[in-house]
Amino acid sequence: MSEELGRVRRMWHLLEPLHAVLYYAPESFEEAAALGLRTDERWPSYFAWRVAPLGEAGAGRVAETFHSFSPAMVEEYVPAVWSVASPDAVLAARRRAVDRAYRTLLGEAVAAPETAEAAALVRRVALAADTDGRPLAAANAALPWPDEPHLVLWHAATVLREHRGDGHLAALVGAGLDPVESLVAFAAIGAARPEVFASRGWSDEEWREARQRLLKRGLLTESGTATEAGRALRAEVERRTDEAAAAPWRALGGEERERLVELLGTLWVAVIGSGLLPSETTLGIGKV
Repeated sequence: MSEELGRVRRMWHLLEPLHAVLYYAPESFEEAAALGLRTDERWPSYFAWRVAPLGEAGAGRVAETFHSFSPAMVEEYVPAVWSVASPDAVLAARRRAVDRAYRTLLGEAVAAPETAEAAALVRRVALAADTDGRPLAAANAALPWPDEPHLVLWHAATVLREHRGDGHLAALVGAGLDPVESLVAFAAIGAARPEVFASRGWSDEEWREARQRLLKRGLLTESGTATEAGRALRAEVERRTDEAAAAPWRALGGEERERLVELLGTLWVAVIGSGLLPSETTLGIGKV
């Protein structure tokens, strides 16, 4: 991996928890319940928060843009969410949830000059992101920017997170991996246990069929681990993902990037230290 792409991946590792805490924070579930969404599991609010920028999107569009979820699972939550709350209402509640969660997690750091500095830097990067052909990034980038620095930080992190995710999807498609094959191939290199990927709703039969397809391509062994070719293909997917995510980061100079790493580190520790985020996820952070 080149030095530049290594920095791009490091920034993703730092920003992803700052975005993802929305899906786990108690404040998020309280706001979801106030909308009328079920909170006995996290998926009703997850799909609401993440889909709302797309408007009243149907299950087909969501399954296509999210890529990793089984269409059958998506259909359990979308478009039913829009009969409970409109996208605008969901977006307003999402912002309240982030505001409350950040105030709880960061305490006085919410109003600290360092948070404002980090927000300004990440905003510059997000504004430099080309969202053409990237539906989730474009939908979030089109939303009004908040005023308060901690909300600016979350919004910018979200635009960049979805920008990277849209590019990752393109890399998977370019590698000839369909949604369930993408997960099977990722599990095969040890990105996470297969049980973790079960959260995406694919049936045991669909998982087995995907394994058989990858086995025939020489990407998996009989035991389900990746062959040398399988590891090489996944490494190429990650390299292409990093390349596709790199351009916005060139908006910052070298010293600014290092300063941002320093600023985000404190916030990252606060979020990770909360214990809200799972230690193992389908994203493979820390393992790829």
